[in-house]
Parts: sequence; structure tokens; C-alpha cells
Amino acid sequence: MKPTHEHEFEAQLGLPEKLPKGEFIVWQGTPDWWALGVDAFHLKSLGLYFVLMLVLQASYLSEQGGDWSMKPMLMTFSLIVLTLGSLAAWAYMSAKASMYTITNKRVVMRIGIVFSVTFNLPLQQIVSAQELHKRGSSDISLKLKGSDRIAWLHLWPHARPWVLNQPEPTLRCLKDGQVCAEHLKSAWTQLNGVKSSEEELMQITATPNINSDNYSDHNSGHNSGHNSDNNSNIHANSHSHHQSLPKTSPVLVQKAPETACA
Repeated sequence: MKPTHEHEFEAQLGLPEKLPKGEFIVWQGTPDWWALGVDAFHLKSLGLYFVLMLVLQASYLSEQGGDWSMKPMLMTFSLIVLTLGSLAAWAYMSAKASMYTITNKRVVMRIGIVFSVTFNLPLQQIVSAQELHKRGSSDISLKLKGSDRIAWLHLWPHARPWVLNQPEPTLRCLKDGQVCAEHLKSAWTQLNGVKSSEEELMQITATPNINSDNYSDHNSGHNSGHNSDNNSNIHANSHSHHQSLPKTSPVLVQKAPETACA
């Protein structure tokens, strides 16, 4: 067999190693590349900006009088197509190279185009999870406990926008985000022996650990102190980066108000 990409050597799809006995996959998915391009790479916003620039350039050239050449317009248009095409290709490759996996014990994020990185996030180490519906897709951001953190640039574009001080790994642009959220909630409650009754879920929602702010809240509530439990470690190799974090309190997937994503 001739391998065409490094992921063909994975022990299991989206996982750097085979799962231990008793652990199994409950959900797997990838970002929608077009939604990722619009939300993370701002393709539509940039497209509108470039169209406005073209209109202004055409207006300026027409005011010069005489037979003005189309050459400047063609050069500008070519640069716009090259820029937007490059960003669209980047978004497509980012989505196709990514795989999100939820097992009955952890969340695994395999991301990266050239250098593949795998983040291993035990369910017990997630403080809260927030679901945001937007433009036909959903983001699910995971707030981690402890002073250890994953660098925002290592995660991007799989990070919650504008949360820089304590970056939150995010399952971006999921077409079946609601299904993913339900699997995440179910896996956590089963792992921690919590009854998934509506009454208990409401009690968890009311705890101070649950963050119900908007996506556009620029780090409000995220920059306050760190937890004193520092029993965490990070180890990496040329193929994967595994993140281990200390034990923490209940996780609940919340739905945020629909809003624009930066």
C-alpha cells in the first residue's frame, strides 16, 4: 500500500494510538470548510472589502478623464482573486486535516496541515463547554482547568475567538453541533456518575463554574486568576502533542445567544 498522507498511519482514525480497553468512540466529526472559511478566515468580509476597493479604484480612474486603461483594475482584481483563493484553500486544508473525536473518557483534537498535532483533553479536566449556533453550523468551546494552557496560536483556528489569556480549544464549524453537544454531555455524565435528569442539569447550570457569556465578550471573565492545582504536564513528539490536565468539576454544554463570530 502506498500512503498518500501521514494520517493513513494512524492506529485509529483521528487518534495517535489505539484506545485502551474499556474506552470507545461516541462521536467523530470535522469542521465544515466553507463555514470555517467564513468564520475563521473572514472570506465574506474580505470579499466585500475588496469589492468596495475595486469600486473606489474604478471611480477614481474614471474621474481622471480621457481613455483610462483597464490594466490597474485587472492587476487589482488578480491580486484579490489570489488572496481570497489562498485563504479559501487554507480553510479547506485546515478542515480536511482536522478530526475531532469524543470518547467515553476524553476529547481528542487532531489538527494541523503540515505539522499534525493531537490534543488529548480528558473529560474530567474540562470546566465547562459552550455551544454557539451560527450560520448553519455550531462551535463548541471547551474551558480547561488549571494554570497550564495551550497557546492560542497552536490551536488557531480551532480556538475560541478573542479569548487569548486563557485559550479555549474549540470544535469549530460543526454541521451536527447539537448532536456533538449531546454526546459530550452524555459522555461526561456517564463518566462521573451524574444522573442526566433535567433537575440535576439545571443545578449544574446554576453553578459559578458555568460561563454563559457571549462569544463577543473579549476575555471578560476569562482573565481572572488561575487555579492553584498545578499537577499538569505537557509532552509532545514530532507527530502529536498530548495535553494532560488536573481533575476538575462538572462539565455542561451550554447554548450561547446567536451572534457574529470574529
